[in-house]
Amino acid sequence: MKPIILIIATSRWPSTARMALALATSGCSVEAVCPARNPLEKTSVVRQTHRYHGLMPLMSIKNAIAIAKPDFIVPGDDLATRHLHDLHHRELNHGEDGALICRLIERSLGAPEYFPVVYARATFMQLAREEGIRVPDTQVIANPRDLRNWIARMSLPMALKTNGSSGGDGVRVVHTLEEADRAFRVLKAPPLLARAGKRALVDQDKTLVWPSLLRRRAVVNAQVFVAGRETTSAIVCWKGAVLAALHFEILNKQSSTGPSTVVRLIENAEMSTAAERMARRLHLSGLYGFDFMLEAGTQNAHLIELNPRVTQVGHLTLGPGRDLPAALYAALSGETIREAPKVTENDTIALFPQEWTRNPASAFLCSSYHDVPWGEPELVRACVRKRRKPNARRSQQDVIQVLSGVRLPRL
Repeated sequence: MKPIILIIATSRWPSTARMALALATSGCSVEAVCPARNPLEKTSVVRQTHRYHGLMPLMSIKNAIAIAKPDFIVPGDDLATRHLHDLHHRELNHGEDGALICRLIERSLGAPEYFPVVYARATFMQLAREEGIRVPDTQVIANPRDLRNWIARMSLPMALKTNGSSGGDGVRVVHTLEEADRAFRVLKAPPLLARAGKRALVDQDKTLVWPSLLRRRAVVNAQVFVAGRETTSAIVCWKGAVLAALHFEILNKQSSTGPSTVVRLIENAEMSTAAERMARRLHLSGLYGFDFMLEAGTQNAHLIELNPRVTQVGHLTLGPGRDLPAALYAALSGETIREAPKVTENDTIALFPQEWTRNPASAFLCSSYHDVPWGEPELVRACVRKRRKPNARRSQQDVIQVLSGVRLPRL
């Protein structure tokens, strides 16, 4: 019997849809919890979709669990992970039904005593340092006085990061005292009600409503800036052991602090060791990502961030030990790992739709492997329809020609 995986997506990132496709290919049966018009609904592999309600998120997830009866849960974004942690805490004293939900979440994410660590950047860095991993100094900044004292001790440039943020939204790299003061005030402030309302009404995303209404302020951290090349790792782990891993150098990004759009496959022993040690220390299960900086000159790998969710490269199948969905299926089913064929021999990969959205004329779309899910035309169309406004007059067939660089059959 196929293991049932429930994917939870509170955002509309295409990475969750790509992971759903990869998990189904590996042999899993996939269901999803997501808002309306999510890319997950455009795939042919999601067996059933359960509606996510931003104002009642835990009830949405609990109801979906009761209906789907999944063997494993995969959070597609940071907020989905937080919801699972909150649901675990809420169900601890709710009898046998609550105990079943708690065991499912622990099986899917790992040891509950470490759930708070994935949001607390400074605490995570301290644990990594205790494991002998190279990390930049990181400290919680409570007020402008803390900020100025930090700058006096550590100097500039520096990175300011909020706990629980993702996709670069809560990150600012600052080079002057004035930039630091301004960035701290912006990051610390609660979400504007107008922003929360726009996102709820236009994007059907209600995740900012309560933080805005309750005037919740973010926890801001200062981190020593490491100059060098950005890299990232995606892993799948089971009870603290890494089953498969992918390591990439980031060649292009949507913005200076935003998600990657072009990556190059690499091998790096220091990154591998860091991921293995942190998976063991936090007793992790499931899909996670780690971000690093390879220091200019020394090429030492500095661990700078943990992503407690599916990352946008995790679906890529790139050979033995590099197929995360196959490794997860094997762990759930008890079968031997059956890796899928490599999707490409090209080490450089342009992520779809990220790189095309960034620049439809990018040379990487032709020189690298362009990761377009051509077997899922509805998903491709959904991504194309979200293209940037300057390209709005382009016909769909013209867009497809830009994406591929070659003539393709009509979808």
